[in-house]
Amino acid sequence: SAAPAMHHASAVGHNRYQYHTPDMNAPALSMLLIEQDLRRALERDEFLLHYQPQLDLKSGRIVGMEALVRWQHPERGLVPPLEFIPIAEARDLIVPIGRWVLREACRQNKAWQDAGLPPLPVSVNLSALQFQQKDLAEDVAAILHDCGLDARYLELELTESAVVRDTERSIAIMSALREVGVRISLDDFGTGYSSLSQLKRLPLDKLKIDQSFVRGLPGDSYDLAISSAIIGMGKAMNLTVIAEGVETVDQLHTLKGIDCATIQGYFLSRPLPAAACAEFTRRNFATA
Repeated sequence: SAAPAMHHASAVGHNRYQYHTPDMNAPALSMLLIEQDLRRALERDEFLLHYQPQLDLKSGRIVGMEALVRWQHPERGLVPPLEFIPIAEARDLIVPIGRWVLREACRQNKAWQDAGLPPLPVSVNLSALQFQQKDLAEDVAAILHDCGLDARYLELELTESAVVRDTERSIAIMSALREVGVRISLDDFGTGYSSLSQLKRLPLDKLKIDQSFVRGLPGDSYDLAISSAIIGMGKAMNLTVIAEGVETVDQLHTLKGIDCATIQGYFLSRPLPAAACAEFTRRNFATA
């Protein structure tokens, strides 16, 4: 087929011709196979959630966790999100997968509370497509009701790029979600292109400093300046600021020094299966 050659030519630049070679079929075939398997995965309940704890730097207590989807493939084992999320987004599978993640995170959080674990919010990432779904707030409210989970224990994470596509519509959707009672966090903050005038109008509860800025701490003066600016801005706007991707004790001390409220990352814990996360939370710093 000439299609892979055309795709490759467009990928390497305009006004070029490209011979078709057999190895060009490999990525396309791989994508097709993953797409077929993804469709079956929803029917066969092959997805699972891991949870990454979040630490309050002042109290030294766990104050929440982020739910992260994994795919337990019957032949390939645990498939990391980077391998299947982009395909799910490209093939309109991200909305049903996202709805499953939302429901499972709410179900698990209620199960933890019923088992006597301290009640903590769990945050769930919403894709841009999911965020634009009609009746999103009603869908979220119905899931919370079905699971018997109080809305204050659900936090929805939106990317900056998803929100700024249509600011007016985003504000309306976010306001409807806030009325349901859930908290809203802006993920990957500092990597998008929103203006401060846009940002100040968004109904938000939390900002997440992107890990690309955390990675350079403490040595990179630009990363330090950007992180400090985000924390200062968050405080002025009455928002909690959380830094993600914290991997070293130096990064932790630096963030504490510039008054960052909360952290998550491998330094604290990698994402854990539900049972291990419950044990980690019970053992380490859980609120009474």
